[in-house]
Parts: sequence; C-alpha cells; structure tokens
Amino acid sequence: MSSLPRYLIAALAVSTVAVLVLWLLLPDAPERSSEITALDFGDAERVARGEYLALAGNCASCHTAADGEYMAGGLAFETPFGRIYSTNITPDKATGIGSWTPLDFLNSMRHGVRPGGEHLYPAFPYTAFTRLSDDDIAALYAFLMSVTPVEQEARKNELPFPFSRRELMALWKGLFFRPGAMVQDTSKSEDWNRGAYLVEALAHCSACHTPRNVLGAEQQSLAFAGGAYTDRVEPGKYRRWSAPNLTSDVRGLGLWSGDELAAYLHSARNSFLESFGPMNEVIMNSTRHLQRDDVDAMALYLKELAPIEEAAGAAPDRQLMGRGRTVYNLHCGTCHLPTGEGDPDMGPRLNAGSLVVQADDPASMINAILYGPEAPHPPLEEKWRKPMEEFQWKLDDEEVAAVATFVRNSWSNAAGVVKADDVARQR
Repeated sequence: MSSLPRYLIAALAVSTVAVLVLWLLLPDAPERSSEITALDFGDAERVARGEYLALAGNCASCHTAADGEYMAGGLAFETPFGRIYSTNITPDKATGIGSWTPLDFLNSMRHGVRPGGEHLYPAFPYTAFTRLSDDDIAALYAFLMSVTPVEQEARKNELPFPFSRRELMALWKGLFFRPGAMVQDTSKSEDWNRGAYLVEALAHCSACHTPRNVLGAEQQSLAFAGGAYTDRVEPGKYRRWSAPNLTSDVRGLGLWSGDELAAYLHSARNSFLESFGPMNEVIMNSTRHLQRDDVDAMALYLKELAPIEEAAGAAPDRQLMGRGRTVYNLHCGTCHLPTGEGDPDMGPRLNAGSLVVQADDPASMINAILYGPEAPHPPLEEKWRKPMEEFQWKLDDEEVAAVATFVRNSWSNAAGVVKADDVARQR
C-alpha cells in the first residue's frame, strides 16, 4: 500500500495535536445527574428565595427590553464581536425556558450550555454564575418557572463569521473558563464570605469592572481594576463607558469608606455623588432591594480588595489647564464650586470623591459632560436644585477635553490628560 502524502500526514498530525490540546483544556462536561432534580420547585419558600436571588443578580435589567414583557428578552448588547440579544427566560414552552428541566437550567448556569449541548455566549455571565450553589440555582429555577409565560421568539444575534459559530466557544471555554461552585474561605468572616459570594457570583460585578483581553475574557490579574463596555448614552445612541476601579487604590474605592459605599449601593447616592448612566439599573433594579446586611457584606468585601494602581497619566501643561479652568469657571464652578468640593444644594463633589473623575479611562466622565448624567429612575428625592445640563451643543471637543483635564488634575485629583480625539469618539 502506498504511503500517505506528506502534506496529509502533517495535516493529520496538526489536527491530532489540536484535538488533544482542546481535550486537555476543555472544562468539565455538563452535569449528567444532580440532586437538584429531586427538589420541589413549587415550594413557596424556594420561589421567594429565587425571587430575591433574581433581584441580587439583576436578571430583569438584561432580560427585559424597554417597554417589553418581564423577562421576555430582546435587549440588545453591543459587543466588540457584534450585537447579541438577551433571551426569553419566562416559562413559555415554545419560546422561553418552559421546556427546560432543572438539570438543563443548572447546566446553563454552571457550564454555559443550553439543552442539546450548544454553547452559550458569555454575554450571559455564566463565568460568574457558575460559582452559585446548587441550592441557589434551584431557587432561581423555581422562581423563573413561576413568572408569567410570554410567547416571544428570541431575536437573532448579529454576529459576523467566525463569531457566529457557537462551537468555537468550546476553545474559548478551554482557555478561559473553569466551572464550579464557590468555596468559602474559612480564614475569613461569615460576612466577608457572604459579600464575596454576592459580588463575585450572583451580582457578577466583575463583568463590567474587570478589563477584558482581545478575546473578550476577563483579565484575572486585573480583577475589579476597572473595565469598559458599550451602552446607551441617549436614545438610539451607544458609546463606550468606563467602569471605575473597585479595588482599594487611592483612585478607586480607597476614596470611599465602607459606609459611603453601602449608602451608594443602597440608595444610589452618598455624600460624594449620585448614580448616573448604566449604574442606575444596577442600583435601582437590584442592590437597593437587597437586605441591608447583604449590601453591607458586599461593601465589606469590596473594601478589602487589594489595591490595583491606576495607570499614571501624562501631566497636563499650564496652557491646557488654564483653558480648562476658564471653561470650568464659566459652566461648572457655580454648582461644583471653585474648590471642586461641591455644594449640598447645587452639585456633587468632584475633588477626591468621584471614581469616574479619577478613572484612567475618561469615557464615562466625557459622557456625563456631553449628554448630562442620566438620573436614576424612578426619581430619587430631590437633592440638587436642577440637574446638570448636557453640553454637547455648547462646547466643542477641545473645550470638553480641556475642562475634563482640568477637573481630573486639580485640587487632590491626578488622573491624566483628556484629548479632543477622546471626546470626538464619545460624540
């Protein structure tokens, strides 16, 4: 028998190695059996527990579109790889998860696969939800099966090739995903462990507050050091947002006490500022509904995160600071004061208190200047006399860059230069 061509032998060798590497890297296979299947999912206490967990996980914000039915999906997520739509997680049998078994649901949360074994995209944060306990996953399933079913087909994702091929997620998981429930740290307090569970698993805070690599995976060495994502800045317009550093760095949560952080998560404001932008949904749809001891536990855990230092930006020159000071005095100083300390009746503090001002990435600060900081909804009790106006029509890119640079480098702040090109990208 004639020997195989060399190119074919080489191809077979490469393929064999690739398969072996993939097999070694792949996470554990989905569950084949679990005690979850024997539970009573109509139990009122379990359903109530699941409802609370769904609030803590902020499920409704992602799975309920504007003016859409509760948990029926259809919300668009703009990613570097294309547009992904959230799915219908009501118990409708045809278009939702009504035909899913408890084991199917467990596999989606723990392993990122849906019935039939098809991989889910990590826009659904199973990379965090995998750390939930079986009991809590069962409670979530019980609650979702109790909501009103809605017949609504999932919208088709708009992903170009090769990102449209879900089977490639097997390799991504092999490289970046390790499934498994969280294990308590016995050297830490019960409150610390509770906070870790809420922050790391259920509330999936790292999904926004951790930078990602070119393949969209969280960079674990920079966990909670600040991330970036695309979200709405005004109806129909999506731009980059920067999520600030949640570690105890002096330009991150080192600026706030634990009480200030807990107040912010519980009420959308503290003595420094009021929530705006995408964080509104996190607080108004989730953390403000949580028991105060759970919010305090989250604050405790976050405040103990080791500091990851923000990158030191280039220092601005005197000309740029002078121009920024002029714009600030004309448009900002009345409410925020020349000292940047803010006024209880007029405007929040900008000096040594705003994580957005101090962030290495100025995207969120630029958005607040251009489009005005979107207030939480439903509205909070009135604090300041009038909301901050939008300046996209009053200031050009150079002026916005100058005033942002001035604020970021005045008083006790030191956060680097903002360029006109940075502003142009946000318009």
